Amino acid sequence: MKLVIAIIQPHKLEEVKNELTKNEIYRLTVSDVQGYGQQKGKTEVFRGHEYQVNLLRKVRLEIAVNDEFVKPTVDAILKAAKTGPEGKIGDGKIFVMPLEEVIRIRSGERGNKAI
Repeated sequence: MKLVIAIIQPHKLEEVKNELTKNEIYRLTVSDVQGYGQQKGKTEVFRGHEYQVNLLRKVRLEIAVNDEFVKPTVDAILKAAKTGPEGKIGDGKIFVMPLEEVIRIRSGERGNKAI
């Protein structure tokens, strides 16, 4: 079992969800997050004053999958989250981590069956 965490651009969320659904991956958790990375923020103007925004809005996806779904999950995210054919700075990151235990609260099922 693995936990796939992806940090993506907010406007790419629907595309990523659609691509995951095509690959029969239906369960995910979505959180709004802010981050600072290679983009280093951006300059915005509000009421005539210019200011620097250092933390940029992103979306964090958390998807627990059985081992055979890791590659389809990562491939779906890569395909849908990339901006244009070459991609752009700020498109995001994917982290794949081992998942030690999963327990379904309703039934008490554990491991692969709980996913």
